[in-house]
Amino acid sequence: MVRREYVQRSVFEGLLPDGDKLWDPALRRIDEILDDEALLDLIADALERRRPMSRIRGRLGTPAEVVLRMLVLKHLYDWSFDECEREVRGSLVYRAFCRIDCERVPDAKTLIRLAQLLGPDTLKGLVERLVAVARQRKIIRGFRMRVDTTVVETNIHYPTDSTLLADGVRVLTRTLKQLRGVVGPGLLQVRDRTRSVARRVFAITQHSRTATVRSGAAVREKTQARMRQLYREVMALTRAVVRQADTAAQRVEAGTVRAVGLAQMRVDALAQGLRHTGGLVRRVLVQTRARVLKGDTHYPDKVLSLFEPHTEAIRKGKAAKPTEFGKLVKLQEAEAQFITDYEVCATRVSDGDLWEPALDRHAHLFGRPPRLAVADAGFASARNERAATDRGVRRVALPSRGGPSSLRRAHQRQRWFRRALRWRTGCEGRISVVKRRHGLRRCRYRGLDGMERWVGLGVIANNLLVLGRASPQRRR
Repeated sequence: MVRREYVQRSVFEGLLPDGDKLWDPALRRIDEILDDEALLDLIADALERRRPMSRIRGRLGTPAEVVLRMLVLKHLYDWSFDECEREVRGSLVYRAFCRIDCERVPDAKTLIRLAQLLGPDTLKGLVERLVAVARQRKIIRGFRMRVDTTVVETNIHYPTDSTLLADGVRVLTRTLKQLRGVVGPGLLQVRDRTRSVARRVFAITQHSRTATVRSGAAVREKTQARMRQLYREVMALTRAVVRQADTAAQRVEAGTVRAVGLAQMRVDALAQGLRHTGGLVRRVLVQTRARVLKGDTHYPDKVLSLFEPHTEAIRKGKAAKPTEFGKLVKLQEAEAQFITDYEVCATRVSDGDLWEPALDRHAHLFGRPPRLAVADAGFASARNERAATDRGVRRVALPSRGGPSSLRRAHQRQRWFRRALRWRTGCEGRISVVKRRHGLRRCRYRGLDGMERWVGLGVIANNLLVLGRASPQRRR
């Protein structure tokens, strides 16, 4: 059964009469902001959707207030779930902040399961409520808007065709062994080919170091021929493992491989995993044949990870990291470095396509368009400028790409335009902060839903810190 909060409050006020002096001032202000009932209602509604009767039946669960505050702490300091549990358990301040006090601290696994209940709608609702709080405190007014995009990487290794094939063999073989352990060794025979694949993948890696431009043409051609032969051997072994997995899944579906009692549910789940992973490995085999054997390096819809299949290869023009593997994320800000909206793009889109939705979202949040709207050259187009002007934006600062005309050059040299571009560069700093402080450099949650949750909680942590550090002068 879902609880909003613990009934009995802390005894620390009696034990530590000067306990308030232990609090960080920003954390104390964040604590006051999180007392908002609208924020708590959103979390409670999400937890109540876990089961049809979670509102009125079942044992008492972790209160919604504790879930919200522990997740805020976790992303505020970029902790893991285990670190969050340990830090809260050992700190009187964090216990008081999370409203746990003398109660038991939820363990990491419990917090993981509860965090997975927070969908994109809940997180967007939390951000929208924080925007309203910031407006009430006069920290933001919505007069200015700046937009930028960045890439949040998924938690994968660098994808190569050989390592993806090795991953597929390893996962399928492991699942087959688990299935054999459930149904018994006599019903299912499993041949382990992981070592054979691993030796060939290692040889491919070693040969790839000599097949460079610095090598002679004869040496390079000989090395590449050997690598193609090794790839053929790895693909043959992978196809054999995929056939073995297909046979096992078909036997489970036909009923010739079964378990007793509730163990059959485990067998069905393993068979489903074999079918899912087998489909991804087949796609890797097709793209490896096209890329390595046929030379089509621009093969569309490449699989970059068996564990995070939604990962995309995105090039943002960075010298240190030309290609990033993850999802494109749009961040939209108002004054005071406050992020008013975010969006995890399901597929790679042009920056310019995100401009008009950003303007509409700003108007929805503040009830009017911004006076100034600014973005980088990736958003610049005549259509986007007209769209902003038609929506009532007074000044639009979108620097043109390429060589501007003399008229355009004079427009961009105006003082307000140059000041707007200087203010726009704050987007880069804010992206750096959320990546470095709140962990948006790499998502450690699984799946596309996990990416949405990771980015949303990081944005919420950033906004709470902005509200907590806002000076009293800005609140008048």
